[in-house]
Amino acid sequence: MKIKSMKVNLTIGIFVSAFILTAASCTKNDSATANPVAARAIKFVLYTEKDFSSENDSITFSLFIKTHTKTLFDSSLPAMRIKDIPTTANKLIIDKKVPNDDGTDLQIGFRYAIQNVGYSWYLDSCKTGTTNKTVNFSFQ
Repeated sequence: MKIKSMKVNLTIGIFVSAFILTAASCTKNDSATANPVAARAIKFVLYTEKDFSSENDSITFSLFIKTHTKTLFDSSLPAMRIKDIPTTANKLIIDKKVPNDDGTDLQIGFRYAIQNVGYSWYLDSCKTGTTNKTVNFSFQ
């Protein structure tokens, strides 16, 4: 009778141990979802208010989103002639969600290079907690 009782206790012990281990392995870690970072969106707006109709030099614009330590987004637009930069009436608008956003302050803006002339940039920022930001760049 003792052997049968030991087998039953052993079986119950194995069942309880398996149940506890299964329950412990299936618990969710809610710390990652407790305070999710709100998705941020950046709207890049490029245009000019000046008449560059006689400027045939080539210009290349790029858009960027950076944290203090890394670049999250960096994309070049196709090269165009300065005279082809859109006017206020037909602005170039590009919407971009911030990739790999950790919620920190961002540096955002445009870089541009004019062939055989040089390069420059237009900088803006997106502070922590800002969910939608527009970068308006009127090329001069």
